[in-house]
Amino acid sequence: MTEPAVEQVFREQYARAVAVLVRVFGDVDVAEEAVADAFTTAVQRWPEDGVPPSPAGWIITTARHRAIDRLRREGSRADRYAQAALLHAAAEPVDRGPVADDRLRLVFTCCHPALSPPAQVALTLRLLGGLTTAEIAAAFLVPEPTMGQRLVRAKAKIRAGRIPYRVPTAADLPARLGSVLAVVYLVFTEGHTATGGDQLARADLCAEAVRLGRLLHELMPDEPEVIGLLALMLLTESRRPVRTTADGELVLLADQDRSRWDAALVAEGQALVRDCLRRAQPGPYQVQAAIAAVHSDARTAVETDWAQVRQLYDLLLELTPTPVVALHRAVAVAEVEGPAAGLALVDGLTLPGHLVHAVRADLLRRLGRREEAAAAYAAALERVGNAAERAFLERRLAEQRAAG
Repeated sequence: MTEPAVEQVFREQYARAVAVLVRVFGDVDVAEEAVADAFTTAVQRWPEDGVPPSPAGWIITTARHRAIDRLRREGSRADRYAQAALLHAAAEPVDRGPVADDRLRLVFTCCHPALSPPAQVALTLRLLGGLTTAEIAAAFLVPEPTMGQRLVRAKAKIRAGRIPYRVPTAADLPARLGSVLAVVYLVFTEGHTATGGDQLARADLCAEAVRLGRLLHELMPDEPEVIGLLALMLLTESRRPVRTTADGELVLLADQDRSRWDAALVAEGQALVRDCLRRAQPGPYQVQAAIAAVHSDARTAVETDWAQVRQLYDLLLELTPTPVVALHRAVAVAEVEGPAAGLALVDGLTLPGHLVHAVRADLLRRLGRREEAAAAYAAALERVGNAAERAFLERRLAEQRAAG
């Protein structure tokens, strides 16, 4: 029982523990290493001692003691960083300023303008999502050693630049908001469809991203893109119960039992979208939320207003002219004008990863071009990391080869 219990606590409490330790010691490396030591100790001790009544509190307390012990040893060697961290812990401030939640504060810290946007995202996924370096590398489509170096450099820059873990002032919040929204959404998307592993989704990451989105909305209730991001996550999360079968097989949006979508999340998300519309300040997250709202309005897949979805993607492509948006717009075009029109757009796109090949394969399948569809499914399979997506693509590939 204990090893699964440690794994569950790690997934649910790692981000909180790191955030608390960063606040206490003001040092990312100290916090990460201390929390890792605490979980290692838990693996060793919980089998004999049993799981403590408050596992999260046990982890944080153990990590704090380990960090202090380590810093005292290093401080005795005149390590100025260790001495500074001990002083920081001794003088931990009571006032937390406008951002009271430790994990949200850590997001704002990771999004310091001294760090590059890729470093901000990677570090947040590491500290808030508890993702391994390999998982983050897969999300960024770079080799694991490259991502490892990027993370080391980001943390070294925080230390060398003496970037403190402090509460951003109210004046600092708007300047960092774009990066904060981006990393919260990336945590959510990694949870919604994990880049690797046996499960399609990671509910813990989705829940954490939604929690952070709610906190941002409380903190900045009049920011349209904050409202849009929260609406987008809620409407997307509403479908999670039916995105897979009981056996873990992927179920496409068109095939989902919409009566089992979470009605409360749908209603809350749609209300937020209406709030965005009243403000008339469209941004990328708001437009994506509006697209999700159109899908949630349809009682069945065939009732989806694809013409409106396409119009919204036209607007989104103007706001965010990226290949990913163009690919999703091509899917909408295929629904409005037919698969041949969508395929013509997809064939002009170049994207890393499996998604463009999977979309192209589906359009070729619908056109009856089985050999080409099979080749496209095979290309997607070479690039996919998630087991549920892989199994789906394998089934589709087998169907095309059998039909051919």
